[in-house]
Amino acid sequence: MVKKNNRYYLKKNIHHDKILYKGEVELFSKRLGFENPQGELICTALTHPSYTFENPSSGLENNQRMEFLGDAVLDFVIGEYLYLNYPERPEGELTKMRAAVVNETTLARKAKSIDLGQALFLGKGEQSSGGRERPSILADALEAVIGAIYLQYGFEKVRKFILDMLVPEIKELDDGNYGDFKTMLQEKAQKIEYDVIYRIIDETGPDHDKLFTAGVYVHSELKGKGTGKTKKEAEQNAARLALKKWEGKDE
Repeated sequence: MVKKNNRYYLKKNIHHDKILYKGEVELFSKRLGFENPQGELICTALTHPSYTFENPSSGLENNQRMEFLGDAVLDFVIGEYLYLNYPERPEGELTKMRAAVVNETTLARKAKSIDLGQALFLGKGEQSSGGRERPSILADALEAVIGAIYLQYGFEKVRKFILDMLVPEIKELDDGNYGDFKTMLQEKAQKIEYDVIYRIIDETGPDHDKLFTAGVYVHSELKGKGTGKTKKEAEQNAARLALKKWEGKDE
């Protein structure tokens, strides 16, 4: 069973032997701008495989299939937007632009902004090891939510949801960099003759699922910290946050 401190009221459906959302799942959906959610769809989107593994009698389906669907919808919507709005860009540049916004780091950050981690069904082991904050879990769950929105509300609704979420990220892309925040930060620092140094300041998780935290120091002052599944990804995220701070756009 899901612990009470998850703040979700669950009602047992005896006929189907499935747990269906009531009360706060509707609030969660309304927070995303959607009315009358189908409990079973959103429930599937929020169910991590670790939960069904530990609770095989729950009757729930995990979110992996829905994540597969959401990933395809997400790629199409962003690809269509880039094609229509950047007619002068060749295919290679469009691919780089899409990769700069459709990635685990960006999706996990967007998932955190809607408190998606707190809504997830996780196994006890996954939950105790920090699963509600793990970027890979959050990004996958957001793709599953996208799949659920598509199935219930159709293409136009899910298209609006995706574009509202990611177009601001696209507009922030600097020509030719497409997410190479380390290069952008280095260029800014060089103009005023400041040095830039990256350090790995934390490392957590098992060998097969490491999470690194990097700090970026500009002129010996810590300007940003970022996390990632690789040291390079963590450094890129640290540089991105340092640039946000530099430009007065703190998140």
